[in-house]
Amino acid sequence: MDKTRRRSRLPANIQEELLQQFVAGATARVAAELLQINRNTAILYFRKLRELIAIRVAADTPFLSGEIELDESYFGGARKGQRGRGAAGKVIVFGLLKRGGKVHTLVVHDTKSNALILIICQKIQPDSIVYTDCYRSYDVLDVSEFRHHRIRWYSHEIFAHIMMHRMWTAERKDFVFLRYRVAIPRHCFK
Repeated sequence: MDKTRRRSRLPANIQEELLQQFVAGATARVAAELLQINRNTAILYFRKLRELIAIRVAADTPFLSGEIELDESYFGGARKGQRGRGAAGKVIVFGLLKRGGKVHTLVVHDTKSNALILIICQKIQPDSIVYTDCYRSYDVLDVSEFRHHRIRWYSHEIFAHIMMHRMWTAERKDFVFLRYRVAIPRHCFK
């Protein structure tokens, strides 16, 4: 954090106050009003903090082992026309949830099996138990080094997969909050 302070022209006390507002969950606009600084300054500072957090989290992400749930989700505003998979203008986010542990998410350009298997092999140890829905891109896991289980929405197994969808609901709320309330440009989510 000291490097960031040296590069910033903001006084140290303003940086501390902005950091406190960030941790408290205030929007950049509210923080700017409270500290009587330009809102664009607060927005930039909050975005830089998020980028630092993302870099540190990406560096600290270990291999996952044990029971892991995989799922993809589509983020973005309401669009006319097709919904869900294949809808135009949506950002695709792929998530790995270790049961009883951490969540690892990343933006992907498509959900084809070739793209997903590369991420899965990089982040999950062999012989781990992997739970997915019945999406065809996960078919490649049946012949891989993972123990693959499919969760069917019409069976009793759905209760095991609910945690992943609760996580997506929370992520969508955060996305809407970040994208529209704090006015972060769309390219920061790609």
